[in-house]
Amino acid sequence: MNAEEWKERGEFIEIEGRRVFTVRGGAGENLLCLHGFPTSSFDYHKVWNRLAEGSRLLAFDMLGYGFSDKPTDLDYTTAGQADLLEAVLKHFDIRNTHIISHDYGNTIIQEILARRAERGIDFTIRSLCFLNGALFPETHRPILAQKLLIGPVGPLFGRLIPGSAFARSLASVFGKGTRPTKAELGEFVSIFRTNGGKKIAHKLIQYMRERQVHRERWLEALRSIDFPFRFINGLDDPVSGRHLVERFRELVPEQEDIVGLEKIGHFPHFEAPEAFLVHYQAFREKIRQKS
Repeated sequence: MNAEEWKERGEFIEIEGRRVFTVRGGAGENLLCLHGFPTSSFDYHKVWNRLAEGSRLLAFDMLGYGFSDKPTDLDYTTAGQADLLEAVLKHFDIRNTHIISHDYGNTIIQEILARRAERGIDFTIRSLCFLNGALFPETHRPILAQKLLIGPVGPLFGRLIPGSAFARSLASVFGKGTRPTKAELGEFVSIFRTNGGKKIAHKLIQYMRERQVHRERWLEALRSIDFPFRFINGLDDPVSGRHLVERFRELVPEQEDIVGLEKIGHFPHFEAPEAFLVHYQAFREKIRQKS
């Protein structure tokens, strides 16, 4: 499936005057799939049909990402993206859901978990599966492109970065033997550029600073998890791989359900879809057996 075919599967909804791209499919218990930086819901296309066999799926492109609107006058805060998540669920009248989140999606879920502990949220989280993504500022190892985007030259760098450089940068976080093909990297670049994405790339990376500000609050949010949780991590990820798992075990020792995938990088669901599905479906089956 290519990006255009993925777009044809979806629909646009309007949230507070902004167009948000959403994709739905399948039947069964609700399952929300969240993407990360700097990609989109298209990341899930390799596992979508199999996940849809037992779940009613929903994915959406955050504002500033994918096919959704990318306004230049938005701050793109994690709080704002969490507001969007809640609004999308409300739009589709989803009151309980399982969640898979990846990369920046994990940070958004940390904000949702903090709200849940502090004041409550309007939906029930039935289970949560994290994929690779920096959860603690001290374990995040940003690549050069991320460092440049968040620095003084960020606005200029975002606008001028060639597609080939973007592709090389993205490929560097995959496992050495599981990197995307040239055509697949081209799809990532095309989606990134849609709707003027290069103009606001430097704004999207501000979550790196927010992780410093909210570290303790978002750490406590992880410790508040009282529903089924699994962490599936590509251990060869240079950004949030083996070293992140080790730190997670130290800081959140009560969460022991961690699956490490050797020779897999930052995108387990894209690099090793079959392995991801085996471990995720086993997780859901364990939940079903206990219910």
